[in-house]
Amino acid sequence: MLAPCQRPSLWPLQAGLAGARCYHDVVTTKQELRERIWEALQRRGVARFPGAVGRIPNFDGATRAAELVRRLQVWQQARAIKCNPDSPQLPLRQAALRGGKTIYMAVPRLRQERCFIELDPQRLGRRASAAATIRGAFKYGRPVTVDELRCIDLVVCGSVAVNRGGARVGKGGGYSDLEYALALAAGKLSRDTPILTTVHPLQVVEEAIPREVHDIPVDYIVTPEEVIETHTSLPRPESIYWKLLPPEKIEAIPALRRMAARLPDVP
Repeated sequence: MLAPCQRPSLWPLQAGLAGARCYHDVVTTKQELRERIWEALQRRGVARFPGAVGRIPNFDGATRAAELVRRLQVWQQARAIKCNPDSPQLPLRQAALRGGKTIYMAVPRLRQERCFIELDPQRLGRRASAAATIRGAFKYGRPVTVDELRCIDLVVCGSVAVNRGGARVGKGGGYSDLEYALALAAGKLSRDTPILTTVHPLQVVEEAIPREVHDIPVDYIVTPEEVIETHTSLPRPESIYWKLLPPEKIEAIPALRRMAARLPDVP
């Protein structure tokens, strides 16, 4: 059974004001891992348009991975999904809209007050298939604030690398983690909401992946060949970690700026 949404509270916002550490050395190690995965995908000829380097890599077999996801109970039960806008997850967005599920995609860099795009298949009608693409989402979707999100039943994120323990590395911007934290702070998902990613087998590494306090772990890793249920014991973010956010980033993201204004200790 899917976990219910938590009621909005200032607690997740306030909790992030203390106890956070900045891991400058981790960033370099993560970047080395990204570059190794990007190079391996291209060398093996399994990267697909628009390529691998510097992005969530599209990969050969993304459609097959989406077919395996559709068999999962967490997918079948989900009514509203937060999904990244990247190319390898396009088959999932298409399947979700065909299945009557509402999708929320974040605006790039969360740079607008209405920082999510709502794709409601009932409202979209025949435009639903076109709306699954990045361009179509912005043309046909409805911009909404984080407070206007429905209760999110499943989070789908893109990844550059993952391991079977549930650790994940994205492309380096930190926006997937921040989108999760914003929705958590607004009470639109709970800390039990399942998190899923689809990747190529080359992106599944055996080594430990360095983590920071704001990193989201994954519960399901789906490749074209298998479903890995991680049963992760890795902690999830509890809040927005304000001390790890540069003032210029808070200023550049309207939703963060509005939340920060409610807290006395955020500069």
